Amino acid sequence: MMYEAFTPEEKEIVNTVTRFIDERVRPNVAALERAGAYPDDLVQEMKDMGLFGLAVPEEYGGLGLRYPVLAAVFEAISRGWTTLAAYINSHSTVAYAIKTYGTEEQKQKYLPGLATGEHRGSLCLTEPGCGSDLQAIRGLARDEGDHYALTASKTFVTNGAKATLLLTLVKHPKQEGETKPKISLLIVEKTFDHVVVTTTFEKTAFHLVDTVQIEMDNVKVPKAQLLGGVEGLGFRQLMDSLEIGRIAIAISAVGVAAAALSEARRYASERVTFGVTIDNHQAIQLKLANMATKLVAARLIAMEAAWMKERGGRCDMITAMAKMYASDAALEIAHEAVVVHGGAGYIQEYTVERLHREALLYTIGEGTNDINRIVISRRMKGDEEMNYLGLYA
Repeated sequence: MMYEAFTPEEKEIVNTVTRFIDERVRPNVAALERAGAYPDDLVQEMKDMGLFGLAVPEEYGGLGLRYPVLAAVFEAISRGWTTLAAYINSHSTVAYAIKTYGTEEQKQKYLPGLATGEHRGSLCLTEPGCGSDLQAIRGLARDEGDHYALTASKTFVTNGAKATLLLTLVKHPKQEGETKPKISLLIVEKTFDHVVVTTTFEKTAFHLVDTVQIEMDNVKVPKAQLLGGVEGLGFRQLMDSLEIGRIAIAISAVGVAAAALSEARRYASERVTFGVTIDNHQAIQLKLANMATKLVAARLIAMEAAWMKERGGRCDMITAMAKMYASDAALEIAHEAVVVHGGAGYIQEYTVERLHREALLYTIGEGTNDINRIVISRRMKGDEEMNYLGLYA
């Protein structure tokens, strides 16, 4: 029912992506994971379908999808193979940031390439030792006339090896009279001198999504690369842009949960113990009922966040709620799917083993869930949030 507000064209986009996933992706995931080779053919098909341009306006060559439609596309992809969703998540956040805050020159220069996938966007935020405390970053952009001299060490950069554009969070040297240094976002091209990928991290899951460390040692960055052209707006720009990332993470987690429940339901209808399929046992029925309820609740809150973002205004509380709840629910559902499978669920031959590993990342990425709980708690001090929650003073 939540998709009834979509136009026929929007529904067809979601249906086209769903067919692509069902026909081209799902039957091949196990083999692709075993092969361990980057899925170039599938990525090219995603480019041809315009999926790298989900968040790029039509006037710059993208699909320019409304956020609820974008969310529906992410769920469809993640139900099949969430690795593919990871290729376009931070990419879409970069596109949103440039679309929303970039100068017209920056939009003209980068959005068409982001739409086609010629440019691949990645976020360079986290630094060693800083974790989720982004205001504690040390990456420094020194003013040297017509350019910045950028020195920064960025870690856990998703898609950093494949990316061509690195949206990089930096500080400026603190000036006299300032209580704290300004923070900005710079659009750093990977081809700039002294931008080097130094480490590739091996992960529990998402083995075909590169996660790297990038060193930027006295990189000469033209001032035209300052997002929006004004120093000191980077943190505000980033927090708004990350709302798109949280929606994408939340609904991708829903996709993982839906896949896990599908597998558990199918297995329970086939596995026979004590003369009947196990979906006739009350213990399994209770698990499936709880899993289904959590799935629906997670999808509803994720789509609510997307609709609120569509309506405009501040929505950091609901996107934090969506990311936190949906990812927690996905991990619980994936775990229960493994339990429904019994010992088979711990064997890599079964899809739920992979889904369980993948679900864990969603509780960590795009701000750990405890960080999101802090965001929610702080926002609850506002009257607007009190009204939204139906609370009284």
